[in-house]
Amino acid sequence: MASSFPPPELRDIVKEVAELLKERKETISVAETAAGGLISAALLSYPGASGYYKGGVTLYTLESRMAYGGWTKADVERYEGPTVGVVKGLAEHVRGMLGSSYTVSESGTAGPGGGVKGTARYRDPGFVALAVAGEKGTETRELSTGLGGDREANMVKFAVEALKLVRDVIKGEGKL
Repeated sequence: MASSFPPPELRDIVKEVAELLKERKETISVAETAAGGLISAALLSYPGASGYYKGGVTLYTLESRMAYGGWTKADVERYEGPTVGVVKGLAEHVRGMLGSSYTVSESGTAGPGGGVKGTARYRDPGFVALAVAGEKGTETRELSTGLGGDREANMVKFAVEALKLVRDVIKGEGKL
């Protein structure tokens, strides 16, 4: 019987990223929020993960970001939602703590609800901000999945898009 994990949408991109990391003898760590650990779990599902996966944190709450994400009280007071600034900082902090070649970070609004519609695009269900920190700097990207308030589908899409950004950075196709 074939495994149902990771979700089919994640399988090809996880394999591609894992193989790139293995052949280059590089490592990855993860700082995720709205994907809830899905990125880490998908990376760990691929054989040989102990050679390329350095660790990960699920920073879903402001308290967890203070405890493990390098945030201060001032960061919490300034917080307005999942922005590229937030994920850039989390990626850079976790990379520094774990010493990985790359750290991928995501934060988004998975749904079904979000903020007040129209107040800020990053509060709309399906919005995600992504970052990959590496030796040459940090690449960011933001997008909307177009999946509305479908929480589970958004979480999977956030993980897929995060791993696509990792692939692009590794291959030198990011803006770094």
